[in-house]
Amino acid sequence: MTKTTIASLSREITTEAEAYSYLEHLRWGDSPICAHCHGSDVFLITPKNGVSRATRTGAQSERRVWKCRECGQQFSVLTGTIMHRTKISVRTWVLVFFEFVASKNGMAAREVERKYGVCPRTAWFMLQRIREAMTGDGPLSTMRGTIVADETWVGGDPGNRHNRKFYSNFSTKTDKTTVFSLINAGTGEVRSRVVPNVTGHMMRKAIAEQVDVAGSVLHTDAAMHYRQLGQEFLRHEWVDHSAREYVRGDVSTNRAEGYFAQLKRSLDGTHHHVSKTHLSRYLAEFDFRYLTCKVSDAARMAHLLGQVEGRLTYKRVKRG
Repeated sequence: MTKTTIASLSREITTEAEAYSYLEHLRWGDSPICAHCHGSDVFLITPKNGVSRATRTGAQSERRVWKCRECGQQFSVLTGTIMHRTKISVRTWVLVFFEFVASKNGMAAREVERKYGVCPRTAWFMLQRIREAMTGDGPLSTMRGTIVADETWVGGDPGNRHNRKFYSNFSTKTDKTTVFSLINAGTGEVRSRVVPNVTGHMMRKAIAEQVDVAGSVLHTDAAMHYRQLGQEFLRHEWVDHSAREYVRGDVSTNRAEGYFAQLKRSLDGTHHHVSKTHLSRYLAEFDFRYLTCKVSDAARMAHLLGQVEGRLTYKRVKRG
C-alpha cells in the first residue's frame, strides 16, 4: 500500500466531490449515519447532471448531500462538525487536516494563509477548530495505572521584556502560565491543563478529576505538594532532583519532562507566543500528538476525523 503524503493526497483528491467522498470514507466507512437522528437508513441524493447542483445563489456545488428515510432530513459529512457551514473548500480542509497532524512541531496560521490562499483570520479559525476536535468528543474515562505527574511554566522571562521596570516586582514563576500534566505510563495518554497555581489543594483537585487514585501508582518529583496527596494512592514514589536523582529503577518524571520539552520548543519555534486565553487548545493539540506519536500520519488523521463532531463558532473562539 502506498504511503499517504501531501503530494499523493493532492493527486488523489482533485475535486470537491472527491474530497467529500474521502471524508465520508474516513468518518463513516461503508455505513453512512444521519447527522440528525443517527439513523443508518440513508441514501445519497444524486444531482441531475451527475456532478453538481445549483445553490440558492445560482452557483454550482459538488457537495454530496444525503437524506435520511427515518427523520426525512438532509445532511452531509460536514453537518454538525467543526466544519459545519464552512466557506472554505472541503479539499482545502482535507489537505490542512493532513498537514496539521503530520507536523510534529505544529502548524502556524500564517503558514496556512501562505500555502492555501486564505486570509489570516480564516487560517487561525481553521486551526483552532482542528485543535478543538483534538480535545475529544465526550467525557474522558478515568486514568488508571502508573501515573506520572509534573508541572511547568509557559511564558517568557519578565526581565527580557521592554517594560522591565513594571515587571521587576513580579517573580518569574508567578508571572508565567502554569501547565500541569498527567501521563499514563502504560498507555502513553497525556492530559494537560492550565492551573492558576501550584498548591497541594490545586494538584489534588486536578488529579482527582482524572485519575482513579485508589487503583493507581503516582510518580513525581520531590515537591512537597505531592507528599500528602501521594498517601491516597496505592503507592507514591518520587525522585529528588535537588540531589541530582533523575531515575531510580522505573521511577522518574522523564516522560513529563520530554513532553514539556517538545511543547515548549513547538510553542517558541512555531507560534512564538500563545495567550493564556487559548493555551488550553494548544495543550489539547500536543496531548493528541503525544498519544498518537507512534502511528502513521494517515492513521492519525483518521483518528482525528472520528472525533470532529460539535460546532465551534468564531465568537466562541474569540471569547476563549
